[in-house]
Amino acid sequence: MASKPQPKKKAPTKTKPVMGSKPVVASGHSEGAKPTTKPVVSAKDVSRIAASLQQAESQARRQIVLTPEQERRRDTLHRMLMTKRQEVMKEIGGSLGQSVAEDQHRLEAAKDIGDQAMMDLEREVDISLMEMRNRKRQLIDEAMTRLAEGTYGICAECGVEISEKRLAVVPFAKLCVECQARTELLERIEKEEDRD
Repeated sequence: MASKPQPKKKAPTKTKPVMGSKPVVASGHSEGAKPTTKPVVSAKDVSRIAASLQQAESQARRQIVLTPEQERRRDTLHRMLMTKRQEVMKEIGGSLGQSVAEDQHRLEAAKDIGDQAMMDLEREVDISLMEMRNRKRQLIDEAMTRLAEGTYGICAECGVEISEKRLAVVPFAKLCVECQARTELLERIEKEEDRD
C-alpha cells in the first residue's frame, strides 16, 4: 500500500511585540526560552543621532570648494565680523568697568529719594544698553556660524548675495535690501490693519 503524502508543515514564525504589549515567545521554542523583543530607541539616542547628522552636514558644507572670488569674499566677511565682534566686546567690557565705578559713586551720592530714583533710572538705562550690546554680540556669533556653514551673506528670502556694504553696516543681516524693505512694508501694513 502506498502511503499518503503528508501535508507540508509551515516553518515557525516569529512575531514582533506591539508597543505596550508583553513580549511574545516565538513559536517552536520551549516555554523557558527568552522572549524576542525589538530594542526601543530612547530620546537620548535620537538627539545623539540628530546631532551627528547635523555635524556631518556641516562638515560636508565646509568641504565645498570655493572659487578664488568666493574665498576672497569669505575672508573679507570673516575679518569684518571679527572686527565688529571685538568692537562690541570692548563696549561691553568698558560698560562693565564703568558700571561698577558708577554703582559705587551712586551709593555714596544718594542723598534723598529723588536722587535715588534718578540713579535707579540711569541704572536701568545702563542695563538696557548692556543687554542690547550682548544681543548684538550673539547675532554676530550666529553670523560667524553661518559663515562657517557657507550660508552667511546669502539672502534667506531670494538667495541673492547680500552686498558687502550692507553687511558692513548690519553684519548679522539675513535679508538683502529689497527683501528687507518688502518685509518692513508688510509689517507696517499689518500694524495699520491691527489699528483699524
